[in-house]
Amino acid sequence: MRKLIAFEHVSLDGYFVDANGDMSWAHKQDPEWDEFSASNAKGDGMLLFGRVTYDMMASFWPTPAAMQMMPTVAEGMNRMPKAVASRTMDKAAWQNTTVLKGDLATEVRKLKESPGPDIAILGSGSIVSQLAQAGLIDELQVVVNPVVLGKGRTLFEGVKDKIGLTRTEARTFGNGNVVLKYEPAR
Repeated sequence: MRKLIAFEHVSLDGYFVDANGDMSWAHKQDPEWDEFSASNAKGDGMLLFGRVTYDMMASFWPTPAAMQMMPTVAEGMNRMPKAVASRTMDKAAWQNTTVLKGDLATEVRKLKESPGPDIAILGSGSIVSQLAQAGLIDELQVVVNPVVLGKGRTLFEGVKDKIGLTRTEARTFGNGNVVLKYEPAR
């Protein structure tokens, strides 16, 4: 069975977007972080997005500016198969994208049971919240950024039941980011 991995940035006070829905605070670059991001993009995986995150990603990664700024990441983002969960979208313009229109948990179970590489959720907080509550996330990779936002949306907004986690790894970067990896406590 394919693993479902959520890769998420949060502020030190626990928000994944600020009060305006912005995430630009999460893009503090340095050579070590850039190499980490590029190595992730070189992998063979499938990407899963909610509609809002998909629209944001699709408006940037296929552009010449993305290829110039981060060529390895842009190549990976464009090459990898993608799925977008949307009740209103009929067709996706970004290459290698499938639209999931049915019940989210049901559609993701089908993806996990089908042959293929692991699946990574990038951003897409409402998707993460729903799939965590459904017990479908196999690994959570949280990037804690050294910034306090004061207001915003939390990553697990809407989760009603406690979800126990076990930390499996931690890594600190020169730009102050800390990547924490967790698996559901079983």
